[in-house]
Amino acid sequence: MTTMGAEHDAGAADRSFLFVLGSSRPEGNTEALARAAAEQLLADVPQRWVDLSQVPLPDFQDGRHESGTWPVGENEETLRQATLEATDIVIASPLYWYTLSAQTKRYLDYWSGWLVVPGLEFKERMAGRTLWGVTVMSDRDEAVAGALETTLSHSAAYLRMRFGGVLLGNGSRPGQVRDDERATIRAKTFFQRGTPLARFPREEEDGRG
Repeated sequence: MTTMGAEHDAGAADRSFLFVLGSSRPEGNTEALARAAAEQLLADVPQRWVDLSQVPLPDFQDGRHESGTWPVGENEETLRQATLEATDIVIASPLYWYTLSAQTKRYLDYWSGWLVVPGLEFKERMAGRTLWGVTVMSDRDEAVAGALETTLSHSAAYLRMRFGGVLLGNGSRPGQVRDDERATIRAKTFFQRGTPLARFPREEEDGRG
């Protein structure tokens, strides 16, 4: 895996992290693991935490091929601005039925709408930023989180973003992830990982960057 250049160093003053919490319960295991990783960032790196249960979005309605405009609600605008202001976006979602939670998937669905907002240039502005994932699951077989990781990796590839991978943890009852020694160790260096440009499998096979 390639490493980050100086401009992508986790302590750089020009970086800012948005943590998007997608759990159905407050202060859950996934949030605890994300906060453990965030504690390793330098103090001068801005962090913004958004709990999707506190800024709920209505079901996304795809109007990309229709005339007229979709009314933008206050919560959508809050999330859109927070997303565009961050250099690093951390999706913190528990593993629900082997993929992202409903709240998290709905947030990503809104990215589809932002792609076609006149003058927003969402895709161009997201290119080069970094997408990360954090998830905690009850299953000890980490392979079952493959679909969640693929969703995030492919989303990053489509937008020409970098992808830092997914921090995995084990737990079900509140606070149980703190007993996962392996996750705790990983959290200490997670944001120091290299963040190569995300690529679709076909690009990797063709050797394209």
